[in-house]
Amino acid sequence: MKAALASAGQGLRTFAGDVIEGFFEITHNGFALIGLAMVFVVLALLARPDLQVAGEQRLMAWLEARKPAPEATDLSPTAIDRTTAASPKDLPRQQAAVAYWLSRKYRVAAEPLSVLVAEAYEIGSRTQLDPTLILAIMAVESSFNPFAQSHVGAQGLMQVMTRVHGDKYESAGGVLTAFDPITNMRVGVKVLQDCIRRAGSVEGGLRHYVGAANLPSDGGYAAKVLAERDRLASVARGQAVPVLPPPAATPAPIPVIAPAPAATPPDTVALLAAS
Repeated sequence: MKAALASAGQGLRTFAGDVIEGFFEITHNGFALIGLAMVFVVLALLARPDLQVAGEQRLMAWLEARKPAPEATDLSPTAIDRTTAASPKDLPRQQAAVAYWLSRKYRVAAEPLSVLVAEAYEIGSRTQLDPTLILAIMAVESSFNPFAQSHVGAQGLMQVMTRVHGDKYESAGGVLTAFDPITNMRVGVKVLQDCIRRAGSVEGGLRHYVGAANLPSDGGYAAKVLAERDRLASVARGQAVPVLPPPAATPAPIPVIAPAPAATPPDTVALLAAS
């Protein structure tokens, strides 16, 4: 009986060993076949680029089909239609140069500035106004902050007095559109045109625009706007213009010399001595 059990156990061990050996041999051969197939696939793709392109397209289609659905949000799918931004690479060279320069100087994104620059050039071509003048006014007035408001109620990019020029916003939908960058720019240009027409010159028009027409001085406003306009015009011509002005030279300190002590009058000395 013991001999029969021992013989049966030996047979089971032999059977299990054969099974394991066969499994490893099949696995090894399978991996070898897979590797060989991969080599053939790579060689075929190298020899036929069209197959590679077709394979990539099918793979991308497969991945897109299994891509999870976007997470549900409360964002509007048409928000891009309301976005005041564009790529500066799509602008003509001079406009792109102006947008990038303003972006660096005023630390504002170049994409929304691109829309403003393009609009300024479009308005300038229709109104015969220098587009760099329009941009310079926005720079000085609000530093390109469309939500800026002064203590007297001037609002938006070009700091238009909304309560004075509210009628100019009616066709756009009302005075709240003063905070829409493009609408504010168009209204501001209309106000600027009226000011230049009344004054008879750009510099005089700027004095009217800032509300200093009847004042002895505009506080340097017109000079500041015209200087920024000249810088922007140079940028548009392709010239290198520093973003920051050069630091002003510090005057050398004047040495302070202590005054010499006053001599005591001899009469006083005599009087003191006599006493």
